[in-house]
Amino acid sequence: MLFSKHTIGKIETKNRIVMPPMTRARSTHGDVATDLMATYYSQRASAGLIISEGTQISRQGKGYAWTPGIYTPEQVAGWKKVTRAVHEAGGKIFAQLWHVGRVSHTSLQEGGRPPVSSSALLAEGVKVFIAPEGNSPEHGGGVMVQHSMPRALSVAEIKDIVDDYAYAAQNALDAGFDGVELHGANGYLINQFIDSGANNRTDEYGGSLENRLRFLKEVVTAVTAVTGKDRIGVRLAPLTTQQGAVDANPEETYVAAARLLDDIGVAYIHIAEADWDDAPHMPLSFKQVLRAAFSGTFIYAGKYTKERAEEALQQGWTDMIGFGRPFIANPDLPHRLQQHLPLAQGNPNTYFGGTHVGYTDYAFAD
Repeated sequence: MLFSKHTIGKIETKNRIVMPPMTRARSTHGDVATDLMATYYSQRASAGLIISEGTQISRQGKGYAWTPGIYTPEQVAGWKKVTRAVHEAGGKIFAQLWHVGRVSHTSLQEGGRPPVSSSALLAEGVKVFIAPEGNSPEHGGGVMVQHSMPRALSVAEIKDIVDDYAYAAQNALDAGFDGVELHGANGYLINQFIDSGANNRTDEYGGSLENRLRFLKEVVTAVTAVTGKDRIGVRLAPLTTQQGAVDANPEETYVAAARLLDDIGVAYIHIAEADWDDAPHMPLSFKQVLRAAFSGTFIYAGKYTKERAEEALQQGWTDMIGFGRPFIANPDLPHRLQQHLPLAQGNPNTYFGGTHVGYTDYAFAD
C-alpha cells in the first residue's frame, strides 16, 4: 500500500510517503528561502507529499536562527522558487505555518522583547538556536541557549495572532503551495494552549478542555476561510512532551482535538510520534480511538521503517507515513524503499545551518 495513490482533499498523491517538516536552518537574511532550498526540496519531489520546514508566520513567531518566514513579500518570492521547482519535478508541497510561542529568545524578537505564550511559564532546559546579528548559515557561529522567560498573551493579542495565521496562509497560496499545515505539535504556541502543563490561564483560553482548544479552533477556522477545508492539515503530538509541553490526560485531550478538527472538516491530521530513545510509546488503542474520531486523512511520522509503515497502513489506523531523517540523506527515498535498496546515513553535524554539504549533495541511487 505504501506505493499506492491517495487523495488528500482534492490533491492526489502518487504514493503514501510523506516528507515531514524538518528544520534545516538554511534561509538567508530576512528569513528568505533560497535557491539552495529550492534544489533541496525539488530533489525530494518523489514523495507523495512534502511538508515544508516550519515557517514562521511573523517575526514574533521565530525561535531559531536562519529559519524561513512567510510574512513579507521577499519571503513569498523566495518560497515561489521552491514551489515552482517542486512542481516542475512532479511533486506536491504544503507549507507548515509556525509560531514558536515561548520557545524563543529575546535576541530573536523585535526590540529584544520577551517571547509570548499562553502563560508566563518557563520550560526549564528547553533551548533555542541563536546566531550573531548578520551571520549567515554558511558562516555559522550559532549557539544553543535556554529560551527566554515568556509573557502571557492578552486576549486582544491572541486575536491578532489568529489574523497572522490567516495572512500567512494567504501568502502560502500566493507563493504556490498546494496547501498549509498548522504546527500544533512539539511544544510550540498552539500546543502551549492545548496542553494542561503549559497553560495556567483562567480566562476563556485556559482551564477547561474546551477553553484550551479554543485557540486551535480559532486558528483553524480563520485559515480554513482562506484556504478552504481541502487544503489544510494540522500536526499534533499527543505524547512527545517536547519543549516542555505535557498534558495530564493526553488521550482525552487529543481525541477531543480530533473531533473538533473533524467537525471543521480539515483535510488531514498529522501525528508526530516521539522518535527518541526511551520516548513515550503511543499505544495502538490510542491510534484506533483517534481514527474513529476523525474521518479525514491521517499521517503518522516517527522512526518508521518500510515494514512498520506497511503494517500500519494494512491495519488501517493511518493513510500515509512520514519518513523524516531518511529523507535527509536519501533524496530518492521512495525509489530506494520500493526497490529494496540500502539507505544512506545522514551526518547530524550538517543538519542545521551550513552550505550545500550535507544538504543537497546526497547521491541518488541511480
